[in-house]
Amino acid sequence: MSQASMTGEQHSNKADSQGSIPYDKKNRFVYQDDEIIEKPFNWAQMRRLLTYMKPYKRQLLPILVILMILGTLTKLAIPFLISYAIDHAIAPEPGVDPSMKLLLIITGTAFVLYVIQWATNTYRIKFMNMIGQRIIYDLRADLFKHLQSLSFGFYDKRPAGSVLVRVTNDINSLQDLFTNGAINVLVDCLQLLGIIIILLFLNVKLAVAVMITVPIMFLISTKLRKKIRMAWQDVRIKQSRINSHLNEAIQGMRVTQAYTQEKENMTFFDYMNTVNLKSWNRASALNQTFGPIIEITSAIGAFILFVYGTGLVQAEAITVGILFAFAQYVGNFWEPINRLGQMYSQMLIAMASSERIFEFMDEKPSVSENKGAMLMPSIKGDVNIEQVVFEYEPGRAALKGISLHAEAGQSIALVGHTGSGKSTIINLLCRFYDPTQGRVLVDGFDIRNVELESLRSQIGIVMQDTFIFSGTIRDNIRFGRLDATDEEVERAAKAVHAHDFIMSMENGYDTEVQERGNVLSMGQRQLLSFARALLADPRILILDEATASIDTETELKIQEALKTLLKGRTSFIIAHRLSTIRYCDKIIVLDHGRIVEEGSHEQLMVKRGTYNGLVEAQYKYM
Repeated sequence: MSQASMTGEQHSNKADSQGSIPYDKKNRFVYQDDEIIEKPFNWAQMRRLLTYMKPYKRQLLPILVILMILGTLTKLAIPFLISYAIDHAIAPEPGVDPSMKLLLIITGTAFVLYVIQWATNTYRIKFMNMIGQRIIYDLRADLFKHLQSLSFGFYDKRPAGSVLVRVTNDINSLQDLFTNGAINVLVDCLQLLGIIIILLFLNVKLAVAVMITVPIMFLISTKLRKKIRMAWQDVRIKQSRINSHLNEAIQGMRVTQAYTQEKENMTFFDYMNTVNLKSWNRASALNQTFGPIIEITSAIGAFILFVYGTGLVQAEAITVGILFAFAQYVGNFWEPINRLGQMYSQMLIAMASSERIFEFMDEKPSVSENKGAMLMPSIKGDVNIEQVVFEYEPGRAALKGISLHAEAGQSIALVGHTGSGKSTIINLLCRFYDPTQGRVLVDGFDIRNVELESLRSQIGIVMQDTFIFSGTIRDNIRFGRLDATDEEVERAAKAVHAHDFIMSMENGYDTEVQERGNVLSMGQRQLLSFARALLADPRILILDEATASIDTETELKIQEALKTLLKGRTSFIIAHRLSTIRYCDKIIVLDHGRIVEEGSHEQLMVKRGTYNGLVEAQYKYM
C-alpha cells in the first residue's frame, strides 16, 4: 500500500515526527524509487545533453557565428568610441579646440552600433527559442519512446507519477539551457575575452590590478557548486514525490472519499508540500549566493579602478577617456561574469534533471529482442511451456518448474487461489517477462528468439481492469486493429453484444469517453474490450478475469459470442467464476506456483481433489 492510502494514525505520526518516514543520514526525505545521486559535476553527461543540438548545427553555426561576432564587436566598440570622443572631441589635448563635427560623427556611429547590437541580440534570442523548443521536443520524444520499450519490471518498481515527472518537469527545466543558456555562454565568453584583450591593450598595469579579484571570486564560488547541485537534485526528487502522490490521490479519490480519509490525505499532502517548499528555499538560497559574491567582487574591482586609475590620470600615464573606457569595460566585464554565474546555477539545475532523465534513458529492458531475432510467421497457436521457473525477485519463486502443453485451437483454463501463478504464466506467454529457467515455445519457436512485435501482434488479451483511452468508442475498439473499417468495428461490437448499449448513447460509436472510460459501467468497458480483441483477430487469446465484472445476464449473452471469439484460436482463460471455464478443453489447477491437477471439468470433479473443493466452495457461498 502506498503513502496515499495510509490510515489517519499513520498520517499523524508522519506529520509530527519522523516515525516511519524514510529519511537518509542527512535527514532528507527519500523513497526507494529515487535516490540523491552524490556525484561531482559530470561534464561528460553535460556533453551528452548538448549532443541534442547536433542535428541543428548546420542551422545554428553559420547564423549564430555571424550574430555573436556582430553583437560582441558592436558592444565592445561603443565604450572605445565614447573614450575617443572624450579625448578628441569633448576635452582634447591642450591647444586643440573641441570638435562638434567629430562628436556628431562618433555619436552617429555609436547609434548605428546600438541598433546593430539590438537587432542581432533580438534575432539571436528568437532563433534560439525556436531551435531550443525543437531540441526539447526531440529529447521528450526520445525519452517517451524509450519508456515504451522498457519491460514491466521497470514499472513494477516505480509509481506512475515518478515516471511522469521525468517526461514533464525534468525536461521542462532544460528549456532555458537550450533556448538561450548554451549560446549565452559562448557570447559571454567571447565578450569576456574581447574585454580582457582591450583592457590589456589600453593599460596592462591597470588591467591586472582590476582583474586581481576574479580568481578570489572563483575560488569562493567553487566551494558552493556541489552544494547547489545537490540541493537542486533534492528539489527534483521532492517534486517527483508530490507528482507521484498527486497521481495516486486523484486515481484513488473514490476510495479516499468512501472511507472519509480526505483530512488525513490532505495532512500527508501538506507534509510533502512543506518538505518540497523547504527544499526549494534551501536550493534557492544557495543559488542566490552567487549574486552577492559577484557584487562584492565588482565593488572591490571598481574601488581599485578609481583609486589606482585616478593616480595614473594625475601622473598622465592614461587619459580621462581611457579611464572612462576602463570603467565601462569593467562594468561590462562583471555583467557576463554575473550571467555566467547564473548560467552555472542553471547548468546545475539542468544537471540535476538530466541525471534523472538519463537514469531512465540508460535503463535496459529486462525483456529485449536478441540479436538476429527472427520474424514470427503466422502462427497456429501450439504452446509449450517447459520446466519454467520464474522469480519476480531473487529467492521469491512465482512458478516452480511448470510444464504444460496447449494444442492449437484448445481452450485452457488456469484455476487457483490468488498468488498461485495464473497471471504469471500469461505474462511469460506474452513475453512481458522472461523465465528464470526453462522456456516458452509457440509453434516450436522459443519466443526469446523472435521479434516481440511479431509475437504480440498475434496474441490478444482481455483483462479484468479494462483500460479505455480518451477518444471515441469507435477509436477504442479500433485500437485492436488500426486499419479496420467502420463496418468491421460495428460487426465486432455486435458479435459481443456491445452494439445495443453503444447505440443507446447520444452519439453512438462517436461518443467521447474520457480517460479510463468513466462514463461507462465496468461491464460496458469489458464488452468493448471483447470487441477490441475480436477485431484484432489474434491466434492466441487470453481472457484474464474478463467476465468478472459482468453481471450474470450479460455473461449469458456473451457466452455465444465467446464461442465465436474462441473458435479456431488457442485460448487461456483465468476465471474465479468457475462456470465460465467448465467447458474448456483442459483445466490447469495451480497452487503456490505448481500444477497440482490437470484435466477436463468432469475428470477433475471425479478426482474430488483441489478443483472439486474450489467448485463446492463457490457453490456453497452463492
